[in-house]
Amino acid sequence: MDVKGLVLSGGAGTRLRPITHTRAKQLVPVAGKPVLFYGLEAMAEAGIREVGIIIGDTGDEIRAAVGDGSQFGLEVTFIPQDAPRGLAHAVLTAEEFIGDSAFCMYLGDNLLRDGVASFVDKFREGSADAMILLQHVPNPSEYGVAELEDGKVKLLVEKPKEPKSDLALVGVYLFTTPIFAAAKALEPSWRGEYEITDAIQGLVDGGHSVEPHIVTGWWKDTGQLVDMLEANRLVLDAIDTDIQGEVIDSKLEGRVIIQAGATVERCHIRGPVVICAGATVRDAYIGPYSAISEDAHVERAEIEHAILLERSSIIGIETRIEDSLIGADCVITHSDAIRSANRLLVGDGSRIELL
Repeated sequence: MDVKGLVLSGGAGTRLRPITHTRAKQLVPVAGKPVLFYGLEAMAEAGIREVGIIIGDTGDEIRAAVGDGSQFGLEVTFIPQDAPRGLAHAVLTAEEFIGDSAFCMYLGDNLLRDGVASFVDKFREGSADAMILLQHVPNPSEYGVAELEDGKVKLLVEKPKEPKSDLALVGVYLFTTPIFAAAKALEPSWRGEYEITDAIQGLVDGGHSVEPHIVTGWWKDTGQLVDMLEANRLVLDAIDTDIQGEVIDSKLEGRVIIQAGATVERCHIRGPVVICAGATVRDAYIGPYSAISEDAHVERAEIEHAILLERSSIIGIETRIEDSLIGADCVITHSDAIRSANRLLVGDGSRIELL
C-alpha cells in the first residue's frame, strides 16, 4: 500500500505566545532541533517519501526551514490553508495532493518517542480504513477522547466536558480515501472548526473499519510552555555524549552534546545538555535538561531545565534561571536590585534587566 505523509503546520500557536508572535510554533526547538523536524524524520523512518505540509500565516518560515525536504530524504509539497479551521478541514485542503493514496497525518507540534514506523507498517499490512493512536492521559477533557467497546471504537468526542474515557487521541492518524467523504459531510463544531473526531465518527457510523492502537511510549503535544519543557527533557534523556566543539578548563558530567563550532570555557556542565553550533558558554553553570541554541551566549550565569533560543544572551545573572523558554535575539543582564528567583517566558527580540 502506498502511503503519503501529511504534516499540519498551519496553526497560530496562541498557547505559546509571546514566542509564537514572531515564529511558527512548529519551529520552536526541542533539544536543539525544531519540533517539526522530529515529525518529518519520523515520516522518513517509516518509509514515507512524499509528504505534504499544510501551512498558514507562518508558511514562509516553514518553507525556509524545510526546503525541498531532501535534508530528511523526503519530497515535500507545501499546501496553503486559508485559515486554521480544524483538522478535518486540513484533510480536505490536502485532497488533491493525497489523491487515491492512503496517508499518515501528523500534527507538526507533536512528538512521539517511538516514531510512527511500526504503526505505518501495520496499516500497510492490514485492511483497516483508518487507524487512530490513543494514550491514557490524566486530563482527557483537553483532548479528543475515544471510547472503546470490546476493543473497537465506539465513540469519539472532541474536548468533552465530562469525558467517559481517559484515552486521548495522539496527534497521528492513518487514513484511506473514505475520510474525504466523511469530512465533507461535517458541519462546524461548537468551536467553529471541522473536527477530525467527528469525521472519524462518521467512518465508524458508516461501517468503515477504524482500528485503535494504544501508544505505550511517551507522547507530547508541545502547545504550551510546560509541555515544551517536558518534551525537551524527554528528548534529552535519550541523547548520547558527543563533544565536537571546543572545551576549555571545564567540567562535564553526564551526557552532553557540544556541537562543532560551539565554545565552552571555565564551565560546569551537568547533562543531559545540548549546546548547539556557534554558541559560547563561559564561566557558567548549565544544569540538566537545558538546550542552548545556535549562536547563543551565556556568561557568568546559571541555567537549568531551560531552552535558550538562537542568538540570545544571558550575562551576569546571580540567581539561577530555570523552567524557562527564552526567545531568539533576547538580552538578559543583571540590574542593581536583587531577586531570589526567576521564571521566564520571553518573546523574540526582547531585552530584560532582572531586578
